[in-house]
Amino acid sequence: MKILVIEDDRTAGPYVAEGLREEGHSVDLLTNGQEGLIQATVGAYDVMIVDRMLPGLDGVSLVRTLRGAKNRTPVLLLTALGGVDDRIEGLDAGADDYLVKPFAFGELKARIAALGRRPQMAEEPTALRARDLEMNLLTRKVTRGGAPIDLLPREFALLEHLLRRKGRVQTRTMLLEAVWDIHFDPQTNVVETHVSRLRGKVDKPFDRDLIETVRGAGYRIDAE
Repeated sequence: MKILVIEDDRTAGPYVAEGLREEGHSVDLLTNGQEGLIQATVGAYDVMIVDRMLPGLDGVSLVRTLRGAKNRTPVLLLTALGGVDDRIEGLDAGADDYLVKPFAFGELKARIAALGRRPQMAEEPTALRARDLEMNLLTRKVTRGGAPIDLLPREFALLEHLLRRKGRVQTRTMLLEAVWDIHFDPQTNVVETHVSRLRGKVDKPFDRDLIETVRGAGYRIDAE
């Protein structure tokens, strides 16, 4: 398997990496949480081993960020904190398994093998695009033609929904359910208002509109 190890301990990191290489795995070792996050998003890994306490970005935040970006690579979280609350926090963040230090390498090897056997869901992209518009799901930044676009949280969610369904019409009801979690018609123009505001930021300053109104149906992002 291709494995990413993010561990800043000068003894534990090389020990784990070398042991896994001796088992025939391809291993990348990083010691900084922020650098590990970047590597996790650009590399295609079968399993990740992440230390909880890392410089730059702690392991729990790293895993939570990956899961928020729809990265489903199995993660084994390593920690010196063995309390129940600590384990729950790590698992709630999206870790698939949890191993408390000190540990036997044989147990680590068995847990990695078990994670590697799990069926993998198709990994979702960390960026969405339509023509010169780009949305980075990790940093939550949006640009068009390289120019930054500042969106409010609801505007970001609305644009993300449309981008994920690029070229497909989204009705008012679909948008209410997906973006506002409203499952009935509240007789409000909240959708129209937010689409108008979004257009003011995404389309108005540029030569070509991306957000289309399909009369009598709804809205869509231009896919061509």
